[in-house]
Formats: sequence, C-alpha cells, structure tokens
Amino acid sequence: MFNFFKLKNSIKKLKNSNSISWNVLSGPILLLMILSMMVLPLPPWILDLFFTFNIVLSIIIILVSMFNTTTLNFSSFPTVLLFSTLLRLGLNVASTRIILLEGHTGSGSAGNVIQSFGHFLVGGNFAIGMIVFVILVVINFMVITKGAGRVAEVGARFALDGMPGKQMAIDADLNAGLIGEAEAKKRRLEVACEADFYGSMDGASKFVRGDAIAGILIMIINIIGGLVVGVVQHGLSVKEAAEVYTLLTIGDGLVAQIPALVISTAAGVIVTRVTTKKNVGEQMISELFNNPQVILLSGLVLGILGLVPGMPNLVFLCFTGFLFLLSYYLYSTNINQSHFSFYEQFRKSKESFYLKEVSWDDVRLEDPIGIELGSSLIYIVDESKRNNLLIKIRGIRKKIAQKIGFLPPIVHIQNNHNLPNSCYKIFLKGIKIVKEYAFYDKLLAINTGNVKDILTEKIVKEPIFGMPACWIDHSLRIKAKNRGYSIIDPVSLVATHLNYIIKKNLHELFGRQEAQKLLDRVSKVAPKLVEEFIPNIITLTSFHKILKNLLVENVPIRDIITIIETIIENVNVQNNVKELTSYIRISLRKSILQRICKDEKNIQIRVLDIKLENILLQSIHPDSYIIEPGLADYLIKDLTRSILDKKIMSKNVILVVKHSLRSFLSNFLRPYFEDINVLSQLEIGDQKNIQIIDIIGSNLNKKK
Repeated sequence: MFNFFKLKNSIKKLKNSNSISWNVLSGPILLLMILSMMVLPLPPWILDLFFTFNIVLSIIIILVSMFNTTTLNFSSFPTVLLFSTLLRLGLNVASTRIILLEGHTGSGSAGNVIQSFGHFLVGGNFAIGMIVFVILVVINFMVITKGAGRVAEVGARFALDGMPGKQMAIDADLNAGLIGEAEAKKRRLEVACEADFYGSMDGASKFVRGDAIAGILIMIINIIGGLVVGVVQHGLSVKEAAEVYTLLTIGDGLVAQIPALVISTAAGVIVTRVTTKKNVGEQMISELFNNPQVILLSGLVLGILGLVPGMPNLVFLCFTGFLFLLSYYLYSTNINQSHFSFYEQFRKSKESFYLKEVSWDDVRLEDPIGIELGSSLIYIVDESKRNNLLIKIRGIRKKIAQKIGFLPPIVHIQNNHNLPNSCYKIFLKGIKIVKEYAFYDKLLAINTGNVKDILTEKIVKEPIFGMPACWIDHSLRIKAKNRGYSIIDPVSLVATHLNYIIKKNLHELFGRQEAQKLLDRVSKVAPKLVEEFIPNIITLTSFHKILKNLLVENVPIRDIITIIETIIENVNVQNNVKELTSYIRISLRKSILQRICKDEKNIQIRVLDIKLENILLQSIHPDSYIIEPGLADYLIKDLTRSILDKKIMSKNVILVVKHSLRSFLSNFLRPYFEDINVLSQLEIGDQKNIQIIDIIGSNLNKKK
C-alpha cells in the first residue's frame, strides 16, 4: 500500500512539474522504440514510417553539421551517432524478420520503402543492387568513416595535449584582471567540453564502421536464410526464391546504408571543419571562389583540354567560358572595392591635411605612458585576435585601479618604422624607460632555475628581471615546458613589462588631474566628507603631494576616506605635508603590514642599534636627506650583509626605526634597496608576533 501511494504521489508531482518537457523524455522513448523493433514483429506500414524517419533524421543531421559555426554547437553529435546507428540496426532486425516471414508473398511484403529501393533504384536487378550496395558500403567504410575516424583520433590527441596550455592561458587572463571569475569558468567549461567532444568522436566513429560491417553480414545472412526459407518451407524454386528474397534484402540494405553514408559524411564535416564565424558552405565558397587568378588559370587549363581531339569539346568549352566570366566578375568586384577604399582614404586625407586650418589641436602633448612598436610587432594590437595587447592593457589599468586606488592614464600605442622590426620602447612622459625586443612569431622560454636540460645555446636575458631565457618556435612549446622552462608569448611579455613599469612609477603617473578625479569619485560616496575639504581644509596641491608620498613607498590609496579623515583630524596640529603623510601611514598601519607580510604569522624585522640611531638623529638635517659619507657607507654595507645572511629566514626586508627617522631613512635607502620597507615604531603598533632577526650597527663600537 505504501508503494502504491508513493507511486501515486510521484505521478502527481510529474504532472504538476513545469520543468518536464518532451525533449527530456525523447531519449528514453527512442531507446524503447529501438528495443521494441528488435523484439516485436512490426507490420509493413509501421516499418515504412521508421525507414522514412531514419532518412529524415540523417538529412537533419548533415544539415545541422553544415550550418553550425563551431563543433561545440553540435556537442551531442557522438550520442546522436550512437542512437542513429542503433536505430538502423533495429530496423535491420525488424526488416529481416518480416522479409523471412512474409517474403514468399511478393516484393511488397516488407513495405513500400524497401520495395521502392529494391526495384526503382536498381531497376529490379538484384545483381546490380548487390554491386551498388557493396560500393556504398566500401565508400562508407574505407573512405569516409576511416578518414573521419583518423581525424577524430588526431583531434582528440591535440585537444588533450593542448588542455594544460589553454587552462594556463585562462588563469593568466584571470590573474591579470582581463576576465572575471564567471568568464573564466565558462572558458574552462568550453575547453573541457572540446576535449570530451573529440574524445567521444574518436570512439563514436567505430559505431559507423561496425554498422557497415554489420550491413554486409546481415545482407549475406538474409540472402542465404531467404533461399533456405523460400525453398524448404514455402516450396519456391531456387530462381524464384533468389529473385524475391535477394531484391528485398538489397532494398533493405540500401534503405539503411544511404542514411548511414549521409551520417558518416556529417561526422566527417564535424571533425574536419575549422572553427570560424562562417558555416561550412560559406567558408568553402568564400575560399574556393575568391581569387580571380585561380579561376582564370583553371579555365585556361580546361580550355586547352577542350581543344584536344576526342575530348568532350562542347562541355569543356562551355565550362571554360563560364570560368572566364566568373574570373572577370571577381576581378571587377575586387577592383571596385579597392577603388572605393582608396577614394575614401584620399577624401579623408584631403579633409584632414588640406581643408583644415592649423589650430591648437595640432599641438602634440606628451603622453603620460607611451609604447612604440616595430613593424612586425604591430600585429600584437590586432583587435580581431583574442590575445592582443589592447585587451591586456585594459586589464592592467583595471587591476591597478582596483588594488591601488586610482586609474592610470591611457596608454598611447604607435608604430615606429624607424625601429627594428621586433623592437619595442616604453616611454614615461616622453622619456624612454626601456628598449627591448620581442619576436612576434616565437615564444620566450625563461629559465627560472628549475630547468632540467638546456634547450638551446642562444641565451638572452629576459627583459624585465634579467633572467636567462631563449626564443623558441611554437613547435618546441611542449618540449620546453617538460624541461622546466616558463613559457610566455610576446603579447604577454610586452604587457607584463608595461605593468612592471607602471607599478614602479605610480607616483609619476598620479597627477593633479588624477587627484581631482579621485575626489570627484569620493564625493559620490561621501559627499559631506569632501564638501569643504578642498580648499578650506587643505589645498589640492598639498593633498596631491601627500598621495604621491604614499605611492612612492607603494602604499595603496584605496582607503581614501581614512586618508581624508586623518588629514582633517591632524591638519590643525601639523600642516606640513611630510608630517601629515606620517600620520596617514599610522592610520593605515594595518593595511601596510598586511600588504608587506600577507599571510605570514610572524613579522620578522630588523632594527637599528641604539647608538647608531642616536648618531643618525644628531647628524641628519630635518629638511634634507644628507648624511655623512662614512656613516652612509657603513649603514649600506651592514644592511646588505644582514639581507644576505637572513635571506632564507626573511622573505620581506622590514627595517623598524624611530618615527622621526623613518621618512629620512626610507628616502635614503630606497635607491640602494628596491624592495626595502622602512617602518616606524608607531606603525608596528601593538603587534605581538614580532621577531627581531638582526640589529643593524651592532658592531659599530667593535669597528671603532
């Protein structure tokens, strides 16, 4: 009783569900129909319906494969191939049953479809029918299916081999801020689906090959079985039995093999197509009949053959004339398009150079950031390509805006014909910062220290950090990865170099205009806070200098509200820009420590010896960064010694000094130690997990 009520409730839920549709149940229903055909005897008219459905299904499959622009648009094709093969085999079993049971009654005993294919298509001659059937099977088995299977096998291998590289490219774009998490998940799913599709196609092609072999065996069994049944059971003569049963068998084989040939062709189209924005028909026509020279030469060759005696001259010469007309039409179309394009360019150039008066718009201002590219590198800014420099630069600017707190200026890119082909330059306010080389058609293999075997003797320096590297062809990518090299393409190289330059010069790129735009942005979030901030509390010039001081020491200005509130609270006590910057650093101490130490549990620091601190306090001038040469030399040498000795122990170089010394020592030491972080004791605060790993200047007395 319990099971009855449970079943009743399930049926009720199924009726009430809006998510169940006919396409959800189509697969199980089709499978049940195929099994029914194999087990239950079917009347001839139902068999006609199924054979017609099989033909229609094969036509739909090949049309879908022709009109799709990508293989993943028909990702269910391997499963469709399996079901269509099972459908044909089920029809073969059902037709074999009815042929052997009712074949003695005449050629129409197995239905009109089999009768039509057995009489109309082969003229009622079973010998011709058998030959046509064998030819169709050979074409399907030896040519189409074998070729499609080989292409699917190679495609599956390359898809699987390329998966790690595609996944790394997606991760790189995600880390660079070019795409979001949702887009990254979508791309990863596409890569996985592509690999699954080609892997499935590699196995699904065996269904068609097995179907072709089964068709030959079924034909032989039907002919032999028909002769035995007709002669022994129904008393037909050998000639009558051979004529009736063989024609029915040939008709049955043809009505199954023609859809099989169509579906095999669809499989070949799916695995051999190259993914473009066009379908297969548009792609073939646009590439075959696009060059007038090729059409003209083809017409000349055909015309010469048409003049040879004994050849079908009229047909050949008619096609020659058609090809000449087509070549003339294509040539005229291309000429008109080129003339129109030249006219448009000339018209625009006249407007820009002759019709316009000279104005202040012709004055060229220096770009904050600029890139000049050699001739061969201009292709890295091609917007039609998925991996181009413009997309990566947008990602760099977006990531800096999110992490640092202001939007860097637009990067101006131009082609410089005077540069070597593979050279690029990066400019900062018109000043050349770097000049390096990147080869567009190659990859840079970087030796990060884990290389097992050297790939080539032609070693160059990686342009950003100076690590040993070499330029390799794309064919050596997998080999280089296996040996431990880190691979980077030229687009990513230029983008990474630009990102490095921007991060090192953020304070140079942050101008008064950026400061004003930042205030405008804050006014939308906290209008009351900035209502009288400029100029009543502080001038825009002083505010700009404070933010630049923070950026010089790589302190993000994202928490701009805290910065403004700190200025408002302390401006009456101290209106000096340097001192206000120190107050802001104390307010931002937690974020500064988090940026430096990240997730480290212990903060490992270096401190100055008390005597050295006192000497420095007595010798430096408050408003200058001058220090006695001998003392400066000693400080640099001892700090260098400490960094080298404690390199393994401490990842980050943190020097904690008195608050009054912090600004001076930070500016003094930064040119010598690029990654040093000079913090004051007030910025450390009440942190409990501090570990002093070295005291700078502890041997000062010993030296004396």
